[in-house]
Amino acid sequence: MTTQIEIQRTPHIIAAEICSIKEQTKMMVLQNSIEIGRRLVEAKAMVAHGEWGKWLEESVDYSQSTANNLMKIYEEYGTDQIALFGSQVKSQALGNLGYTQAVALLGVPAEEREQFVQEHDVENLSTRELQKLVKEKQQLEKKLRDAEAKAEKERQERQKIAEQHGNMEKKIKEHDELVQRLNAELEKAKSSGDTKSAEKLKESLEKSKADLDASKKRVKELETELKKKPIDVPATTIIEKVPEEVERELAELREKVIKNDNKPAIKFAICFETLVSNFKDLLSSLDEIKQFKPEEHEKYQSAILGLMDKMTTRLKGEDQNA
Repeated sequence: MTTQIEIQRTPHIIAAEICSIKEQTKMMVLQNSIEIGRRLVEAKAMVAHGEWGKWLEESVDYSQSTANNLMKIYEEYGTDQIALFGSQVKSQALGNLGYTQAVALLGVPAEEREQFVQEHDVENLSTRELQKLVKEKQQLEKKLRDAEAKAEKERQERQKIAEQHGNMEKKIKEHDELVQRLNAELEKAKSSGDTKSAEKLKESLEKSKADLDASKKRVKELETELKKKPIDVPATTIIEKVPEEVERELAELREKVIKNDNKPAIKFAICFETLVSNFKDLLSSLDEIKQFKPEEHEKYQSAILGLMDKMTTRLKGEDQNA
């Protein structure tokens, strides 16, 4: 005699079954969307140019925007193999997404998408919440790109002014040497009674003095332009950042450059600005290593720390020698 065990149905068990079916349905929708997208990509390559919209409407009743989303889902979430069945998404985290979530996440770069899903618990967000989150991320990244582009433009402008300043300094030296030489030749011509040569030398000397004055004036203008362009380091999203004490030194440096109208201060400002800019690029590179080759991050970080220790020792030595 066989005893049949009956399992009592409860609201809890029914709810668990419904949730399980919902999850299976959600995954099936994404899998099927990938397969539809795969076939749309295949069909688009065959349909004559200009006939795509008509083919979609008459053959599969899709708008072009829907078709574009489905093809994008296949390209972004499907495997690289071309098979008729058995398509698998590229990661388990992305495999739990629904269709509308997958579409919303197309606004996140592919290399950041899986981490974004895990960090923001995307599975438990509504489509509207997810769309808002993606939009905020895009806006923040745009602000960062704009800030970096502005900072780079300002850096290039400062570099251009600095180069002009250096060229004008060379011209001043050349004009000064020429004025001294012409003065000596003029005195010699006067002593020998060579009036004709003396007149020509006098004209050349006056022109050289005018050129020298113009060069000095231009140098002062360039130095004024440099003072108006503060040395700055734009905000970044890298993990390592310029320390607060360096930011304070930058602020103090700006004040000193403005107050002290002297060439050593200007030269120091230019060199310091270049050093900070290069340091920012170095930290950015270090962050990329941390993301893509974490096993090598510590080695490169130690190299930077070692260099900074040597620089600190050298600076302390300069203080002791002063």
